[in-house]
Amino acid sequence: MVRVGFLLFEGFSNMVLSCLLEPLRAVRDQAEIDIRWQVLTPDGRPVRSSSGLSVAPDDGAATDFDLLVVVAGYGYRDHAAGAGLRRVLALARRSRIVIGADSGPWLLAAAGLLDGRRATLHWSLLADFAEAFPDAQADTAPYVMAGRVWTCGGAAGALDLILAFIAERFGQANAFIASSMFLHDADRGEAGPALPGLPRKGTARLRQAMNLMIETIETPLPLPEIAARCGVSLSKLDRLFRAETGMAPGRYFQMLRLSQARELAASTGLGLREIALRCGYSDAAALSKAHRRLYGRPIRQSTAPAGAPARGPRPFSTPLALRTR
Repeated sequence: MVRVGFLLFEGFSNMVLSCLLEPLRAVRDQAEIDIRWQVLTPDGRPVRSSSGLSVAPDDGAATDFDLLVVVAGYGYRDHAAGAGLRRVLALARRSRIVIGADSGPWLLAAAGLLDGRRATLHWSLLADFAEAFPDAQADTAPYVMAGRVWTCGGAAGALDLILAFIAERFGQANAFIASSMFLHDADRGEAGPALPGLPRKGTARLRQAMNLMIETIETPLPLPEIAARCGVSLSKLDRLFRAETGMAPGRYFQMLRLSQARELAASTGLGLREIALRCGYSDAAALSKAHRRLYGRPIRQSTAPAGAPARGPRPFSTPLALRTR
């Protein structure tokens, strides 16, 4: 089990929080890894985001966390001088890794957690941060992983950082699939932003192959034809997938199809035969056999309502239907 605490301060950014939380949710749901999170606030009362949305903390006492994420926004100077700082310190002592996001690093620095460390935060605060905390080493990078205290600026840096955490903790394949949820645009047929922790070389070819897989889920193309359409040999396609996703192209394609099947089973009233045909399987029996081989249980057992605890990790990663978000 991986426990994550999100300590939210008044004025936090919804976008930053989403970029930190949603990739973890994708890994939990798609890879069936037991990741649990708890929303915390400095005083146990609801806080409002920068856009005015009210968020209440979860019930129950805070526990030890594998990852503590401190997200602050407007009012960071007041937060750094208030009781919230004691909350940061208390939770940080019980956490393996601490992340400060947006203006959250200002609070970590005020608590002395960034002394002698490289750190970054929202770009608009960097100059003031360097002046206010000379013992910290202000950095313009989108994110910084320094020891057990990590920092990032806005939403883009937050997404990169949490994907780096996923890659380190759960493997490159899970980071790649989680990132695809946010960065892949199947309609453009071209490479999107380079993915954190993944080689840049060959990404355009890889995404071209992925687009073909997405477009042909119902009638899957043979791998040699996918390779030919991408202008590479089958062996080159295999090397690209193994280098950049941590798995063979055939396995990736199967995971993609099974992910679509799982989503249809969870969100529609379609029978297994219709789902099988929509995902490139000859019949319900073929779909069930493929799903049981990968997950060890029938497909209906793996499509519990969102939020249900997962039952543990499977080898490599599991599929994620790549959709435009």
